[in-house]
Amino acid sequence: MTTHITRQQALDLLKKYNQEPFHILHALTVEGVMSWYANELGYGEEAGFWATAGLLHDVDFEKYPEEHCKKAPELLAEIDAEPELVHAVCSHGYGLCSDVEPEHTMEKVLFAADELTGLIGAAARMRPSKSVMDMEVSSLKKKFKDKRFAAGCSRDVIQTGAERLGWSLEELMEKTILAMRSCEAAINQEMERGE
Repeated sequence: MTTHITRQQALDLLKKYNQEPFHILHALTVEGVMSWYANELGYGEEAGFWATAGLLHDVDFEKYPEEHCKKAPELLAEIDAEPELVHAVCSHGYGLCSDVEPEHTMEKVLFAADELTGLIGAAARMRPSKSVMDMEVSSLKKKFKDKRFAAGCSRDVIQTGAERLGWSLEELMEKTILAMRSCEAAINQEMERGE
C-alpha cells in the first residue's frame, strides 16, 4: 500500500484537531516508529503509508475522546484518505473503542506499538538522560510489571499486540525501543521548532 497523502497534509490535519504538545509528540513518535518497522519487517516500499497511519492514528482523540476511532473516518475524509488508511487508523483501538480488527501486519504493529511507545516514553522521561538511547529491555520490563507506573498504558493491549504479531513481549519491547531510538533526535528537533 502507498498513500497519495503528503506528510504536510497529514501534519496539517493532525494539528487542526490536536493542539496539545503531548499529543503531537505522541503522533510524531508513532509515525517514526511505524516507518522504522516498515523497513525492519520488509515493507520498505510502504514506509510512507505506515508512517502516515502512525501520524494520524489519534487524529480524533484530543477533540473527540468519547468518539475515538469513530470520528476518525470523517476527519480523514477531509484529506481524501484511502479506505486502507481509514481502516488502519480505526483498527488501532480494537477492543477498546473500535470493533475494526487489525488485519494487515501494519495494523497489528500499530495496535501493539502505539500503547508501548507511551510506556517507553514515560520510562524515558524518568531517566537521567530523558532518552531512549540508553534504555534497556530489562528496565522497561520492570516498569511494565509496576502497574502504578504509567497506569494509563494498557498492559493487556501491549501483551495482546505482541501475541497478534507472534512475538514475545521482550521482542516487541526490544524492537520498539530501537524504533524510538531511530527517530528521537528528529522528533525533538521538530517539537522545538514547533512547526
